[in-house]
Amino acid sequence: MKNIDVSNKYYDLVVIGGGSGGLASAISAYDSGVKDILVIEKDEYLGGILNQCIHNGFGLHEFKEELAGPEYAQRFIDELESRNIDFKLNTVVFNINNNNIYENTDNNYKFIVECSSSSGYELIYCKAVISSTGCSERTGGNINLSGDRPSGIMTAGLAQRYLNIDGYLVGKKVFILGSGDIGLIMARRMVLEGAKVLGVAEIMPYSNGLNRNIVQCLNDYNIPLYLSHTVEKVIGKDRLEKIILSPVDENLNILDTDKKEFEVDTLLLSVGLIPINSLLENIGVKINPKTKGPFVDENYQTSIKGIFACGNSLHVHDLVDYVTEEGRLAGQKVAKYLKNELVCVNNVEVVSKDNVNYVIPNTITNISEAINIKFRVKKPFKKCIIVIKNNDEIIKKINKQYMLPAEMENIKLDTKNIKDGKLSIEVISND
Repeated sequence: MKNIDVSNKYYDLVVIGGGSGGLASAISAYDSGVKDILVIEKDEYLGGILNQCIHNGFGLHEFKEELAGPEYAQRFIDELESRNIDFKLNTVVFNINNNNIYENTDNNYKFIVECSSSSGYELIYCKAVISSTGCSERTGGNINLSGDRPSGIMTAGLAQRYLNIDGYLVGKKVFILGSGDIGLIMARRMVLEGAKVLGVAEIMPYSNGLNRNIVQCLNDYNIPLYLSHTVEKVIGKDRLEKIILSPVDENLNILDTDKKEFEVDTLLLSVGLIPINSLLENIGVKINPKTKGPFVDENYQTSIKGIFACGNSLHVHDLVDYVTEEGRLAGQKVAKYLKNELVCVNNVEVVSKDNVNYVIPNTITNISEAINIKFRVKKPFKKCIIVIKNNDEIIKKINKQYMLPAEMENIKLDTKNIKDGKLSIEVISND
């Protein structure tokens, strides 16, 4: 494995992002016959967000054992090393150019990946691109957090990096807004480091984290969870001093009753993740307004032929094992694309209907192969039915005992009898 300097270099495949999805896709593409691959990572290490996730719970699906985040990442870094796949660290991609191929390239090189690193501005020519750039955290500005702007307010993921990578305890009296998994995990982590966590608030009437994290990170440490509550106001001059916690109604409007005041020095925000896709947006890739990731077909190919996407830059996953699985499939599909073996003869639009927030993929181009349909529900369900229709005709029903917005659903669908037109996914309560 080589951390290389490149200038006007030619590759079959460039993978942008060296996290779990990017590593899995590069390895899979290599094993499927693509030998000339470059992985570009903006950080100083491969592994992405896994490097700061020192808790266990990773790999239960992929390896049938519990691993810490860095252990999970190292498994794939070792696989990358054994294949001698090139990579560049501390390198930021700022443009993908598919309109101005020049110099001595032939028609096989469709894209110029423009990036910058310690060695300066570089051009990398390639035939295909996989975008696996991950996601970013929603901030106080994204949710219009009201009140003063003292220090001590930060996203949960940033606090995790400060604590687990840099060794800084970000606060001693902590409150967490949002019940996303990173926030739940940081609640436990702060307690283990000696801080006092006064509570976690969630604006929805249900948690947005996995049930196991509610149990292991809150219940086991007697940390209260305030559902249907939000932080109405933050107060502090130089450092955060207190927060005002208020209940909300079914329309998420703040109520004037039962307000609570907490004296804290730190507020961690775990209020959602947003796929990072400015690179793709800038070159005209169609973006799904619900996921903030690109529209893709069953091959993980975007609206621009030769550009693929996977992992949290496509849609936010609940488990890294699923990111790995998606990256592996994307790598296999890119290999087929580079061998001119992708058969795209159909046009089936895949849409989300009642109670379904979003669905992946968005189109099906070959109905001769089974595909995986991934989606999330808008609210919790007990005893419900997943209904799949093709052009308004029911082709499949699946009974479920429960479904949660925090848990992604994955259905393997035989598409041989599906006709061109529209495929819809909806969920009906059977309670």
